Amino acid sequence: MSEPRTRAGRDRLRELLDVVLAGADDGEPRSLTEMAGAAYSSPFHFSRLLSRGTGEPPVAMRRRVLLERASWQLRQGSSVTDAAWAAGYESVEGFARAFTRAFGHPPSTPTSGHWLPAPNGIHYHPPMSLWVHSTEPAMNPLTEQLVSHDLDDTRDLLELAKGLTDAAFRAIRRPGATVTSWEGLEESIAAVLEHHIWTKEVWLAAIEGLDLPDRNEDDDAAGLLARHDATAPRWLAAVRDIDRRGAWDDRLIDALCDPPESFVLSSVVAHVLTFAAHRRQLTRELLRAAGQQVDDGDPIIWLRTARGEPTDEPTNAPDAGDA
Repeated sequence: MSEPRTRAGRDRLRELLDVVLAGADDGEPRSLTEMAGAAYSSPFHFSRLLSRGTGEPPVAMRRRVLLERASWQLRQGSSVTDAAWAAGYESVEGFARAFTRAFGHPPSTPTSGHWLPAPNGIHYHPPMSLWVHSTEPAMNPLTEQLVSHDLDDTRDLLELAKGLTDAAFRAIRRPGATVTSWEGLEESIAAVLEHHIWTKEVWLAAIEGLDLPDRNEDDDAAGLLARHDATAPRWLAAVRDIDRRGAWDDRLIDALCDPPESFVLSSVVAHVLTFAAHRRQLTRELLRAAGQQVDDGDPIIWLRTARGEPTDEPTNAPDAGDA
């Protein structure tokens, strides 16, 4: 479908942005096809124009702006249920997960502001309009995606692990195996996941200046999931704060070490992400050995899902036979 004829003084980008927000007052979810139709454009052309003009796909922008509005509504006294419905979510649980992933804390926790990091400075402005902030420092999208993918993927693996019997969860499947030379044996699904979560708990304590947290190495999968859900928003908020302050080269004096040791913050985040990726893939291998069906953990598929894009398209990854 061709684009309508332009007229003098017409702000085409602004019109497309208005289409993104249309129907938001009713909490109406809109697909890319619906938004493109309202703009008299094909989905491909509509998405290309918005992405080129704003640096953000339209579906992702709509979801982010509605979450910003939900945060503002919660600060005005709205219930979590009403905010979830107004943002187009079909369940409070789904809304809570999305809100926590975006803001770094659950919707029940008060916020100091309602704007999220954006590549374009475009934000929700009450009652239902957009504000364009021209000097916003956005978090590096690669860092944001690496951290967010790790947290989401970890939660998915923990949910799968909850389906195991306790014996299967704790069965020794890697006799004598370790991931690092200083953290002890990681012979079972339980041990790998516990070490995975403990790593963030320890580093957060060091970054936030807290005492070494309590640790239960005998937690079941549900217990580990609870620990992850308590840690994930704090870890995301900590990395965002490092990025916001431009503190990647700052040094952390870790008083939890004996004797205290100095670490560059960027190396701490790299350390966590490196061993997190290894442990997640190791967990997948062990879950398959325990008879569980599990995906590949591909961040490409995760990002497509997070952006509301189709996930059934083939990737450019080579087939196993091509290796």
